[in-house]
Amino acid sequence: MHDIYESPFNKRYASPEMSYLFSDDNKFRTWRKLWVALAEAEKEFGLPITEEQIAEMKKYQNEINYEVAEENEKKFKHDVMSHIHAYGAQCPEAMPIIHLGVTSCFVGDNTDLLIMLDALKVVKKKLVAVMQKLSEFALNYKDMPTLGFTHFQPAQLTTVGKRACLWLHELYLDYEELNFVLENIKLRGVKGTTGTQASFMDLLNNDSEKVKALEARVCEKIGVKEVYPITGQTYSRKVDARVLNVLSAISQSAYKFANDLRMLQSLKELEEPFEKKQIGSSAMPYKRNPMRSERLCSLARYVMVDSLNPALTASTQWFERTLDDSANRRISISEAFLAVDSLLMIYLNIVSNIVVYPKVIEKHVREELPFMATENIMMEAVKRGGNRQELHEKIRVHSMEAGRQVKEFGLPNDLLERIKADSSFGLKEEDMAEILEPKKYIGRSADQVTEFIREYIKPILEKEEIYEGSSEMKV
Repeated sequence: MHDIYESPFNKRYASPEMSYLFSDDNKFRTWRKLWVALAEAEKEFGLPITEEQIAEMKKYQNEINYEVAEENEKKFKHDVMSHIHAYGAQCPEAMPIIHLGVTSCFVGDNTDLLIMLDALKVVKKKLVAVMQKLSEFALNYKDMPTLGFTHFQPAQLTTVGKRACLWLHELYLDYEELNFVLENIKLRGVKGTTGTQASFMDLLNNDSEKVKALEARVCEKIGVKEVYPITGQTYSRKVDARVLNVLSAISQSAYKFANDLRMLQSLKELEEPFEKKQIGSSAMPYKRNPMRSERLCSLARYVMVDSLNPALTASTQWFERTLDDSANRRISISEAFLAVDSLLMIYLNIVSNIVVYPKVIEKHVREELPFMATENIMMEAVKRGGNRQELHEKIRVHSMEAGRQVKEFGLPNDLLERIKADSSFGLKEEDMAEILEPKKYIGRSADQVTEFIREYIKPILEKEEIYEGSSEMKV
C-alpha cells in the first residue's frame, strides 16, 4: 500500500526474523501461551479448572480471531480485555477461567520480557557473526603497515589488521555487556494487581508457599526459570533501560567503525563494497559514496537517542505504576531492536566484502615515514661517528624545509633526499632503505592481533551460535 505510512524498518531495513518478533501475531500468540500456562498451573494447584477447558484453550491458542478482538477494542478501549473476550468467544467453556487472578501486566509485561529475550538472542547471533568476519579481516592484514592517525593527523604506523582489532575490541566489550543483560532478564511472573499477589493468596487459602510454587510452575511452563522478586503492577522499567543501553552500546561501536571507514574511503585506502550497477550520485556518475556506512551511522544515531526513552520512563513511574509508559514503550523498544538488527546486517555486509587498496596505503606510508624515521636515522648516523646534537638540529632544519615544500608548493616530501645529500649523516642509499622499512615501525601490531583473536575472540566463536543467513541489503 502506498497511501498510508509504512515503517522503513519493515520495508527497507530490518530482517523478517526480527520484524516478526515484534509483530502483533507473535505478541498475541504469546499472550495465549501465558493464559494456557496459568490455567494449567492453577488446575494443578487445586483450582476448579477442567481438562476440557484447558483443551479448548489449547485448540484455539494459535488461531487468533483478530476481527473480533479489534471490534472489542473499539468498545472496551482496553487491548487485554478485548483479547480475553475474543479468546472467550472461541472457548465458551473456558471463558470463566481465562486470566483468573491476574492483571493485564501478566500477559503484557511477561510477553515483553520474552520478546526482548528472543530479540537479544538474535542480536547476539549477528553480533558474533560480525566479530567473526572482522577477526578474519584483521588476521589477513595483521602485518600490513598503514598510517596511524591521532586527531586525524598522521601519527606512528599501525597495521590494517591492528586497526580492525580496535573495532573488534569494542564489539567484544558489547558482547560481554549483552551476555550480562541476557543472563539477568527474568519474568514478571504471577504478581497480581499491585505486585502483592493478594489475589492468589485469596485463591489458594492464604498459603504463601503455594502462591510461590504456583508462580514458579507458570514460569517453568513458559521456559524461564527466574522471576523478579519485587514488582509493582509492572516490572521495573529500569530493565528496559538496561536492555536499550546495550543496544546503544552496540550502535556506538558500529558508528565508530562506519565513521572510520568513511574517512578511509575518502583517503582511498579502504572501500565498502560497491555493486556493479550501483549509482553513487544522481548528478555525478563517477562517485562511489559510502552509502552502507552512512546508513549504518544514521541508524546507530537513532538508537543512541532512542535509548533515552526508557531512562525517562523508568524515572517517571509513580508508585506501583502509571500508564504513560505504554505508548512510548510500544515504539521505543521495538524500533531500537529493529534498528540494531538493521545496522548489524549492514555491518556484516561491509566487513564481509571490504576492499583494500595496498598501493594507496603504501603511498601514504611512504609520504609520512621520513618524518617518523628521523630518530632512527639520527641514531644510525651517531653510530657512524656523528654528533647527536648537531644532527638533531640538521634534521630539524631539513624537516621544516621539506614540510614547507609539501604544504606551500604541493611538492613531494624530499626529506630523505636532503638527508642523503648531507654528508654529515654519512648514510648510503642501502642504509636509508633498511632504516625506512615500514615494518620496523609497527611495534607489536601483528602479535597483538594474533594474541587478541586467539585468547579473546576465538573462544567466543567456538561456543556461540553464529548467524549464517544472507547479509544482502534490501535496497
